[in-house]
Amino acid sequence: MSLTLQLTYWKDLNTIASYIVPMVTSIQVSEELLDKLKTCKMYDKESYEEVIWDLFEDTLELSEETKRHIKIAEKEIKEGKVVTLDQIKKNVGL
Repeated sequence: MSLTLQLTYWKDLNTIASYIVPMVTSIQVSEELLDKLKTCKMYDKESYEEVIWDLFEDTLELSEETKRHIKIAEKEIKEGKVVTLDQIKKNVGL
C-alpha cells in the first residue's frame, strides 16, 4: 500500500470514527438527587447513566415485537404449555 493511500485510508477512518463516537455531556444534580440515584444502583460499579436508563425503561413504550411475544406467551400459559421450575429440576436431575 502506498504512503498516499495509507494516509487517505487513515483520514477516512478518522472521519468515520468521528461520526460513531457518542457525544458526552455533564449534568448538574442536587445532592438530594445524587443520594437518590446512589440508592437506585443495583451494584457498586453501575454508572449513573445506567441507573437513569433503568428509570426511563419503566416509562418507555414496548416495541411491537415485544407486545407480540407477550401475547404469544399469554396464550401458551392459558393453554397450559408451561413447565414449572420443579419439572425442569427433575428433568436435569437436581
